[in-house]
Amino acid sequence: MASKAKTMYFCQECGYESAKWLGQCPGCRRWNTFVEEKVTVSAKTKEKSKCAGGNVPTRLFDISTKEEERLTTGMEELDRVLGGGIVKGSLSLVGGDPGIGKSTLLLQICRNMSNAGRKVLYISGEESLRQIRMRAERLGTFEKELYLLCETDMELIESAIENSEPEMVVIDSIQTMCSEEISSAPGSISQVREITGRLMVLAKKKNTAIFIVGHVTKEGVVAGPRTLEHMVDTVLYFEGERHASYRILRGVKNRFGSTNEIGVFEMRKEGLIEVQNPSAFMLSGRPLDASGSAVVCSMEGTRPILLEIQALVTPTSFQLPKRTAVGIDFNRVSLLMAVLEKKAGLHLGGCDAYVNLTGGMKITEPAMDLGIIMAIASSYKNKALDSKTIVFGEVGLTGEIRGVFQAELRIREAKKMGFKRCILPYSNMEGMIEPEKLGMDLVGVTNVYDALKHL
Repeated sequence: MASKAKTMYFCQECGYESAKWLGQCPGCRRWNTFVEEKVTVSAKTKEKSKCAGGNVPTRLFDISTKEEERLTTGMEELDRVLGGGIVKGSLSLVGGDPGIGKSTLLLQICRNMSNAGRKVLYISGEESLRQIRMRAERLGTFEKELYLLCETDMELIESAIENSEPEMVVIDSIQTMCSEEISSAPGSISQVREITGRLMVLAKKKNTAIFIVGHVTKEGVVAGPRTLEHMVDTVLYFEGERHASYRILRGVKNRFGSTNEIGVFEMRKEGLIEVQNPSAFMLSGRPLDASGSAVVCSMEGTRPILLEIQALVTPTSFQLPKRTAVGIDFNRVSLLMAVLEKKAGLHLGGCDAYVNLTGGMKITEPAMDLGIIMAIASSYKNKALDSKTIVFGEVGLTGEIRGVFQAELRIREAKKMGFKRCILPYSNMEGMIEPEKLGMDLVGVTNVYDALKHL
């Protein structure tokens, strides 16, 4: 039976499908996001349902509950984000800005696994074999179990994976792959969705771990339909400033582990190097006894990380004061400044305020509220907070300081980094069994007014 070609309209943001063009997408409510694509409906899909055989239902009690074997990547930071290693038969999506180091990270994983005797296949649709070899020479020594393939045809890629039977496959990138069954151009919504679905079936069928690289849009999300992230097992985002030395790998979705873990790397000429102590890395070069500076402790999964919050408050020469926040939610900063005006009597309405989370990280944890409050008040009063003091706590609209989780773990991390005093919510002190064994001077505060007395 001959194939039929018809015209469909897809939303570039969420992948919503419509038979006609719409000004506003009913799915994501965005305007002018529909694009026209020609879709070819093949008769093969109808014939497959008539074929006998295939999978049969299995009783729940017949399925083994033994923990799935994981493949170690040779990088502890990456294994932490993945939940202990790569799960066989999983499909993972790695996204990030251009030039951030996605291909470098995956090539280093391929090197570590091939050096451990595992068969790895690296498929590139953007670089030639010679270009990949030149980049690989910079990263170190590679063993013979790493195979390269430069191809964009999905049918040929499927054949290569089935014939070589590798333990791990890297697809760089999903936007360059295409299938002859879809008439639209490579990178279109139809192509990306079709190829991802076929890779998912192939990963489960061959029990092969597959990593796919996805480009991101200017908003910082993976290009293509939103269903792409729902189809894969793991979604990893590679963050950081392109011209800075650090990189942060964050798990946005993980069916086999926690989504709160992060991995910290440093980009060097020999590749990505793991940062074993992110707190020392983030606090390096911190000014001591300077006004407008406060050190807070944020929890990223099971790991506490010390960060410095800097604030600069100056009288404005304009009618409307300027507010700027980098690495912190702007609305949260505005809310905390309103609390300072109402509950602490600081007249910030005639001042410009600039708040920055050093190190380039982006944190939204409420435990940093008290650090933001202390940094803004310190700059406004031009009084420095003791350089050996760490603060954390959530601030409410009435000025109260609320408790945060895992306070003892945060205090131990600060103790290890040489801090002597900790300003924390009073409710957290009440919940501690033996606070004197923590080895730090603990100062419990109940509201913003009490906290500002320690400037």
